[in-house]
Amino acid sequence: MSFLPLLADIAPAPPQQSSAALVMFLLFVAATLMITWWSARKSSGASAYFAAGRRITGWQNGLAVAGDYMSAASFLGIAGMIATSGYDGFMYSVGFLVAYLTVLLVVAEPLRNLGKYTMADVLAYRLKERPVRAMASLSTLLVSIFYMIAQMVGAGVLVKELLPGVGFNTAVIGVGALMIVYVVFGGMLATTWVQIIKAILLMTGSLFLSILVMKEFDFSFAKFFDSISNITVNKDGVESTVNFLTPGMKFTDPLDQISLGLALVLGTAGLPHILIRFYTVPDAKTARVSVIWAMIIIGLFYIMTTFFGFGAAALLDGDLVRSNPNMSAPLLAKVLAGDLFFAFISAVAFATILAVVAGLTISASTSFAHDFFTNVIHHGKEHRPGEEVKVARITAFVVGAASIAIAILLGPKTNVAYLVGLAFAVAASANLPVILMSVFWKRFTTAGAVWGLGVGLVASILFILIGPNVMGENAIFPLQNPGIASIPLGLLAAWLGSLASPHEHGSEAKFAEMKVRAHTGHGAEQAEPH
Repeated sequence: MSFLPLLADIAPAPPQQSSAALVMFLLFVAATLMITWWSARKSSGASAYFAAGRRITGWQNGLAVAGDYMSAASFLGIAGMIATSGYDGFMYSVGFLVAYLTVLLVVAEPLRNLGKYTMADVLAYRLKERPVRAMASLSTLLVSIFYMIAQMVGAGVLVKELLPGVGFNTAVIGVGALMIVYVVFGGMLATTWVQIIKAILLMTGSLFLSILVMKEFDFSFAKFFDSISNITVNKDGVESTVNFLTPGMKFTDPLDQISLGLALVLGTAGLPHILIRFYTVPDAKTARVSVIWAMIIIGLFYIMTTFFGFGAAALLDGDLVRSNPNMSAPLLAKVLAGDLFFAFISAVAFATILAVVAGLTISASTSFAHDFFTNVIHHGKEHRPGEEVKVARITAFVVGAASIAIAILLGPKTNVAYLVGLAFAVAASANLPVILMSVFWKRFTTAGAVWGLGVGLVASILFILIGPNVMGENAIFPLQNPGIASIPLGLLAAWLGSLASPHEHGSEAKFAEMKVRAHTGHGAEQAEPH
């Protein structure tokens, strides 16, 4: 979720390391394919395919939400960011954790009570279905694809570095093919269990790596932080001592940090692949429980990024870290515990990528099939039983193929940071404002929803395209993340669009009913019987 910048070439992996990594990759793939086969036998019907029959328990969904959220960019990117930018890099960890308070307090309960399968169900509850579903589907597809491309470029580079002889294109195609298999055949149930396994592996690897780091400092926090405050950095041939606990190594403009914080804290509550997870539980109470579980797991993980992020800065060669920032955690594992643990950490990173892209794919395919195909094109009616699920499976193929093609086209040397930033900025600028206004503002109209989604979408994309991530020194927009500008524009457009359009008396009349259902769950979708 943070950055996956350029991953420079590292030394070829020795045969022992290569074979160990391959075995661990194959074990994970075999286990997840077995889960997919098991899930495919249970995924009959739309509710089973799109929402796992709404039978996922609170702790299971909490692990799955964490598995969906802690992407390869979180594991590899944040470790690299802390190792190169110190305190400023750690602010990413804080932003991602605090973001779940917004999800818990504002979004989880009304979303579960009002919706069926997607974010657009909430908007369509009292507004005109076709325009809001069409715009929400477009937003979901864009966020999912941009996020997915970033993950797949990272996957291609990771596998290419770990398994000599496997090219970048082959690695991307392999990851994409596995992702398509999980979603097409196993649906949400398979995706959920892949995410649960990934979360357990990631937490296990992170805990062991953190313990190994602290062992180097005799398990003394005083020694650990003293070492971090006196790190020797070689810049342009000049050595200097830098305190990595001091702000300012990355963000020299306070507005940049505020903008990033807004995008992280508000964007999470608008990410489609996170939101659809709340439809897999039996009721709103379980949705809240699952968010609390997710916060505990994610909180522990981001605390541990402190140890292996700062640990990489203190224990690894500075030039190596700067040339390969996203390989900081795997390289630290290699230095502290040898090739076998390096292979395990790398396999965990691979599992992380697979779990996240599977979640993104099911989110995109569900939105297209349920929102656009069934409700926009066919006015909410299936022509034939099972048609919606069939369209979702076809969409998963198309989305997967498009992501593979674009990732290969961009290549391994592409800086994909702006793609991840775009996903968060779009979610915060377009999705969240219209969800909040739909649930909490009686005067909100269909025009307001369309304006909010459209302006938030266009503004966030435009500001990133003319910003430093794309245009470098020639940037027109000065900030790396557009959140501070695009989020207010999305909110303003939704507000003005509602005020400028006529009252929708049907929508306003249904607001009271919506409010009751959002808070009580009366009439909400129920879990399938076992």
